[in-house]
Amino acid sequence: MLEHHAVAVRDGIIEQVLPASEALRQFPNYENVELPDHVLIPGLVNAHTQAATSLMRGLAPERQAAAEKRVLSAEFVREGTALACADMLLAGITCFSDMYFFPESSLEAALEAGMRVVLGLPVMDLPTPYASDPADYLRKGLALRDRYGDEPLASFSLAPHAPYSVPDAAFRQVATLAAELDLLIHAHVHETQAEVERSVAQHGMRPLERLRKLGLLGPNLIAVHCVHVEDREIELLARHGCSVVHCPSSNLKLASGFAPVDAMLKRGINLALGTDGPASNNRLDLLGEMRTAALVAKGVTHDARALPAPVALRAATLGGARALGQGAKIGSIEPGKRADLVALAVRGPCYDPISHVVYAAGREDVTHVWVDGELRVRDGALETEVPALHSRWQIWQNALEGPADS
Repeated sequence: MLEHHAVAVRDGIIEQVLPASEALRQFPNYENVELPDHVLIPGLVNAHTQAATSLMRGLAPERQAAAEKRVLSAEFVREGTALACADMLLAGITCFSDMYFFPESSLEAALEAGMRVVLGLPVMDLPTPYASDPADYLRKGLALRDRYGDEPLASFSLAPHAPYSVPDAAFRQVATLAAELDLLIHAHVHETQAEVERSVAQHGMRPLERLRKLGLLGPNLIAVHCVHVEDREIELLARHGCSVVHCPSSNLKLASGFAPVDAMLKRGINLALGTDGPASNNRLDLLGEMRTAALVAKGVTHDARALPAPVALRAATLGGARALGQGAKIGSIEPGKRADLVALAVRGPCYDPISHVVYAAGREDVTHVWVDGELRVRDGALETEVPALHSRWQIWQNALEGPADS
């Protein structure tokens, strides 16, 4: 922690971190934003979500599949992601990793909001209005990457949905393309016990072992959830340098179980945090995920030292950045990195600012947010109006509710 310090930003890059009095002398012509009684942290990194499902928030789980089938389209994804981006910015999230259909629409909404995005190019063996089969998903996704490869706020990953929805041949192709194109691989792994049992019945092995045999384990793998993993599988993830995205609220709401994050951290696995989609969480709130993750880890292990506040904050910032291949660019407040910054108002007594951020602060305390040096939230309000915030969501709600599902 640095007290009474300033961050000097030029052209979107952190130029210096220095005492505030010295900053005023060195940079007299810079715009000066004074934030007394605030904590400045790196922008929060939501390492796994399906942003467009913000339009399905609160819809009964048993109705979601039929409702999604009725409305899934490029327009639905664009407007749902726009709504989610506004929600995330107001909560201090400056970068998110998305995995959903019509990724070009997600990208357009993110760029219009001025957010940093790591766009998952979906792959699955299930026809949807977006694509017909794994080859079609890959063809469309790679074409999108080719068109937007130079966009400074965007990067890409291959996103095979999960071991139970992707065949061996498609996984092998994903592994080959990821190696050839230097792409991340973003997949759900061991989220439920049923998924693990299904893999054993169909393939004669657990999902992680199958992924290992198909060549997908490595530092570029973003393994999401990892709830039902055994000690030998934690060791396997650690040995291959994989990152794990922990989604505690989603795991609780869906009754998936408790991910053994304390054991993962002890093995040196890079831990990131994600909200998952609003349809399975109802909130896009990484401050809340930090607190939940820290509390659940303590309750599960019966150890108050499990997942301490600094480690939880790191998972929500630098851990997420490293998982998404952005660790050299964002995730910490250091000279040379991009200026993705969040200011949180400290209300009332504060003895340990990091503990305060993790256990006491909430999204209502976010006052200012910068992405790439550009102010996106000022005094708790968005700098750019989002039409979907006002009326468009009501149209989609009517369409999603539709007739009663049979």
